[in-house]
Amino acid sequence: MKDGLEGVIACQTKISRIELVNGKAVLEYRGYDIRDLARRASYEEVAYLLIYGELPKKYELQDFKIELAERRDLPPQIIGLLTHLPPYTHPMVVLRTATSYLGSLDRKIDVKTREENLEKAKNLIAKFPTIIAYYQRIRTGRNIIQPTLELSHAANFLYMLNGEMPSRTAEKALDMDLILHAEHELNASTFAARIAASTLADMYACVVAATGTLMGPLHGGAAQEVMKMLREIATPRRAEGYVRKKIEKGERIMGFGHRVYRGVMDPRAELLRRLAKKLAAEGSTKWFEISEEIAKAAYKHKKLLPNVDFYSASIYANLGIPDDLFVNIFAMGRISGWLAHIIEQYENNRLIRPRAEYVGEKEKKFIPISER
Repeated sequence: MKDGLEGVIACQTKISRIELVNGKAVLEYRGYDIRDLARRASYEEVAYLLIYGELPKKYELQDFKIELAERRDLPPQIIGLLTHLPPYTHPMVVLRTATSYLGSLDRKIDVKTREENLEKAKNLIAKFPTIIAYYQRIRTGRNIIQPTLELSHAANFLYMLNGEMPSRTAEKALDMDLILHAEHELNASTFAARIAASTLADMYACVVAATGTLMGPLHGGAAQEVMKMLREIATPRRAEGYVRKKIEKGERIMGFGHRVYRGVMDPRAELLRRLAKKLAAEGSTKWFEISEEIAKAAYKHKKLLPNVDFYSASIYANLGIPDDLFVNIFAMGRISGWLAHIIEQYENNRLIRPRAEYVGEKEKKFIPISER
């Protein structure tokens, strides 16, 4: 048995592929290289690919975009929930609570036909950004900004969040970030979603299981921890000393290393680094410059390579996204991957029920309470 189930194959999937080929990491969604998708597709196109199984034709993509845009509004009950939650509630707790509430409003919650699964999936993809943006404005005492039909998935979110039209670079930055976070095989949150789906739990329950798992600092919360590190270091010249001390103490440097990318660069990190550099050139270069010095020092002293979370932090900061919303942005991208896996599990289901190796004491003699 391997700790953390490292390297254990738990299921078969047609959704994504991660392999090392000739010393280079390969990441594909439904057979398409992540580099091609990130550079040439939109998030809506990738979401369609994940949940339908094929890239859309031009008219199919246009219809899909319209469908998502028309589903962005939230029911009044959800808006009421967002206004009545305590202001100190973590945004991920809000997201999973609102997801559960959406399920209570769905009269077909237990219907699992392919058609109904796709309907639910489109609703959740469309509504996640609105929930996140609405709660951020509510908790900061600002009026909510209703979604618009005209903007892309990424641009509409930034518009609802910040109250102004994003630049083309900002829109592309978030769009690419969502694509790169959309799917990553059997990560912890996706596995949680599939386990729930294998019990034939409703789709909302499966997504709640995934959001709860994603919130952990060793999974989706890592980008927020990276930002905490960037703020602590504060200036590029302090980066090497910080990294060296962490290594000497045997402490973890957040945003580095990955269970499935041993000794090779996470392909998502390569793309995000270029994106972070471009975005920094339009705004503040501070966070990117600190990130670069950390990356150099981590490689110099321990041959550590950055993962997807590392450059996401500086991207989010330059997009005006608060630190405690970073994991929500991860969820906003990953929702399409979760849904693809939930649907795949439903369509070829067997209850996921592994065993545990018992390592405790055996055959102990029971002592009556009067004698203990």
